[in-house]
Amino acid sequence: MAGEPAADRLAGPVRTCVGCRRRAGQTELIRLVWDGQRLAVSRTAPGRGAWLHPDPACLTAASRKGGLSRAFRAPIPVSEVDRLGERPWAAA
Repeated sequence: MAGEPAADRLAGPVRTCVGCRRRAGQTELIRLVWDGQRLAVSRTAPGRGAWLHPDPACLTAASRKGGLSRAFRAPIPVSEVDRLGERPWAAA
């Protein structure tokens, strides 16, 4: 429809990236899960999740701007963000 952002016309669930704050289809994003000790990439793990583009720039922005801590309602250690940043993004 005219005047609607492209994300509003996507089929399926639409999520917001915690890094860049852009909306995208769920299939374009990865889901991060915080279990209280570690960040993990999982679409099926229980609990609160945060959606992120599979782009290191979005991970950096989410950490720097506090998007991860806000999404998980808990402080996320920089060491966990760094550990996740070492992960090959193509495999996520």
